[in-house]
Amino acid sequence: MVNYILSIFFVFISLIDASAQKKQLDHYFPSAEKWERRCPSEFGIDSSALQTSINFAIKNESKMPRNQDSAQVLNFGKEPFSDAIGPFSTRGQETGIIIYKGYIIATWGDVEKVEQTHSVTKSFLSTTIGLAVDQGLIKSIQDPVYIYLPPIELYDNALARKADDLGKDFFIEPFNTTHNRKITWEHLLRQTSDFEGTLWGKPDWADRPGDNTSEWLTRKRNEPGSVWKYNDTRVNALALAATLLWHKSLPEVMRERIMQPIGASNTWHWAGYRNSWIVLDGNLIQSVSGGGHYGGGMFINALDMARFGLLTFHKGNWNGKQLISEKWIQYSTTPTSANHEYGFMNYFLNTEKKLLPSAPEDVFVHLGNGTNMIYVDRKNELIAVVRWIEGSAMDGFISKLLSAVKK
Repeated sequence: MVNYILSIFFVFISLIDASAQKKQLDHYFPSAEKWERRCPSEFGIDSSALQTSINFAIKNESKMPRNQDSAQVLNFGKEPFSDAIGPFSTRGQETGIIIYKGYIIATWGDVEKVEQTHSVTKSFLSTTIGLAVDQGLIKSIQDPVYIYLPPIELYDNALARKADDLGKDFFIEPFNTTHNRKITWEHLLRQTSDFEGTLWGKPDWADRPGDNTSEWLTRKRNEPGSVWKYNDTRVNALALAATLLWHKSLPEVMRERIMQPIGASNTWHWAGYRNSWIVLDGNLIQSVSGGGHYGGGMFINALDMARFGLLTFHKGNWNGKQLISEKWIQYSTTPTSANHEYGFMNYFLNTEKKLLPSAPEDVFVHLGNGTNMIYVDRKNELIAVVRWIEGSAMDGFISKLLSAVKK
């Protein structure tokens, strides 16, 4: 009798799984060769109202210079050590793409133009950690980072050591300090590590420092996990740790495991800094950056950004194949205790509708300077990539977009 009940139970569970899989496959996934476009009216969407939202985005194009080198100076020029050490590009016009149920229903600007996406890069970076967890390279994200890392040999193009270098270490171990040994993978992913140190010539304290200059060099060290701070030096420390973990470049990891399987183009490029080269297993590898604060980061077109958004919309599943575990996406969209509006980098959450008052509370946004955003809305079956919009206009655009979509 017990065996009979168990067999009925497992049949029931399998039917639920099959139903969930069918629902997953009912959604359209674009091939690498073609992304189907549909007229909004086919879905009962108000085309006129949709155009109004697009016109609003175009009207509210960022006021920052299109040349991203110049924009960086205006954004961060007053910070110490703020000079660029990675590449920048000159962007085009305000651009966007709207995806409904997997189909393209609207575009504007040049969606194939490869442009800097700034801190949206962080979501690609955190994905490489999720893949490492899936592969068993990380046993637990609560583990200290330093126990996973080999000593780091920096690339020096000098043929021989100088006399002044006598006695100096050949390797660096940025996580092997009294404070930094407490830092876990999760602390770095949530931007609560309070990592201390200088990486690629950028001290942690120099990134978005406080107004009191007397405290810059003597700041209080916070216990990892207790305080949230958006800090690119610490993001770059995670990128370096991830590179050492994989023993290969992170763009290579992303290309093989994510971007090729989702049919992304071959035009995207993930850049680091001129001085962020290391020697690993006899290979010269560039440790890439997590954003464009000092240059570099992901250079990518809007269509490829939308594909990545579609992947996270489907909780890591692409047309029936689980590329990254659903559990990782759940972790990524779980609020950080020190900042309930932030998950893993760079998943910005709409907790209590603070980020986007017009949107459902369960949406999330991959967000970067510019403003660049990938809006992911499961309730309304929407993904919107919007590039170069004023940050203050994001909610106005979403409000108008949802007015067009809602029946």
